[in-house]
Amino acid sequence: MSLSDIDDAARLKKINAALVDRVEQAMDQQRNAFSLFQTAISLEGQIRRRTDELTSALRRLEETNIELARQKDISERANRSKTEFLAAASHDILQPLNAAQLTISSLHDLQVSDQARAMVNQVERSLDTMNELLRTLLDISRLDAGVTTPRFTSVPIPPILDSLLSDLRPIAEKKGLRLRVAVTNDCVYTDRLMLRRALQNLIANAIRYTDRGGVLIGTRRRGDEISIEVVDTGSGIPEDQLEKIFEEFHRGPLSRGDANADTGTGLGLGLAIVRRLVTALKHDVSVRSNPGHGSVFRIRAKRSEAPAEPTGAERTKLIATPVNASLKGKKILVIENDPAVLEAMEGLLSTWGCIYKIARSCDQAVAAVDAAAWVPDLIVADHHLDFGDLGTSTLEKLFELLPSRVPAILATADASQGVIDRARELGVEHLTKPVKPAQLRALATHLINKAG
Repeated sequence: MSLSDIDDAARLKKINAALVDRVEQAMDQQRNAFSLFQTAISLEGQIRRRTDELTSALRRLEETNIELARQKDISERANRSKTEFLAAASHDILQPLNAAQLTISSLHDLQVSDQARAMVNQVERSLDTMNELLRTLLDISRLDAGVTTPRFTSVPIPPILDSLLSDLRPIAEKKGLRLRVAVTNDCVYTDRLMLRRALQNLIANAIRYTDRGGVLIGTRRRGDEISIEVVDTGSGIPEDQLEKIFEEFHRGPLSRGDANADTGTGLGLGLAIVRRLVTALKHDVSVRSNPGHGSVFRIRAKRSEAPAEPTGAERTKLIATPVNASLKGKKILVIENDPAVLEAMEGLLSTWGCIYKIARSCDQAVAAVDAAAWVPDLIVADHHLDFGDLGTSTLEKLFELLPSRVPAILATADASQGVIDRARELGVEHLTKPVKPAQLRALATHLINKAG
């Protein structure tokens, strides 16, 4: 049927409305499709711009990270160089201090008035403080550089504390503090010298920050571990400071009775070294404190059964000055290449009335010894000599040439384990510079009397 055959107006209206509706729907669909097309184009542009911005930001971030990595590498290399230099240069750093301590001892013996001796003693105390600070800084450098590595053995605890307390008890008594020990006869698997240094710092720190009461050093068995505890009745540590005390250069207020309170002595490095030492030993260190009532520092280490023999260094510290401490007329061969140390040693040996010869190298040492006419009673040798000669090698050669075994002391700033082990193999005593004259004299007298 065509439109001409439709004569019903109402029907025509309905058909017309339906056609209009279809046209409008078709137009709406076209408009929607075009709108979606425009939206898609707009979104694509936005995505492209955002992608370009993100790519540019990532590129800048990558360049920044590369620069940061480069600066970090430069900083680490500089820090490594500083650390390695300090660790390697300890010999040269400590030599002048050794010469100064030897010289001041000779100067003390030459004084005739009490006032002059008091002034010399004051200078000697300042040198001791400088020595302690230098050693602390060098210890940190060696630990950071990996130069100091543990040599684990089974170590009995009581002998370590006995030698420590012989040094620290006079300091505690001067402050009116009680220093008590309650330890089990146990051994721990550790490095003897590193553990001793950690305990020395903890005990000295406890004495320093305690005004009244005292310090107790004790041990507890905890399964297969030994807990070594240092308990004080000092000022205590606030809770928010318990971690900070192990950081470098962090110092709490000194006790009123501490001799260093006015001088400002100390760099706040004692506990920083303790943490480094304990970490290197794979032990555990912790602290518990009650402000106003004291603190408890605790080192936990693996328990071991087999006792170990004392090292040469610790045997040396336990040697008391003999009754017959005179070295007058004793023949001493000094093998040393540092001019200042040589001059100081000559003054010291002259004061003691010794007969001495000086050598700066292995060849000079061999030439100084005449098996027929001049055999020394004692040899005191540095390790690093002229022409690259080593004190241990020089001593070995001299032992082969001399008609009888002569006691010897290897006095050197080189405290590396290799040198200590080599001295032990040769059967000679190892003293770490700077050497205290009284310590040198006591050990020299002991060795000569023992050989005689």
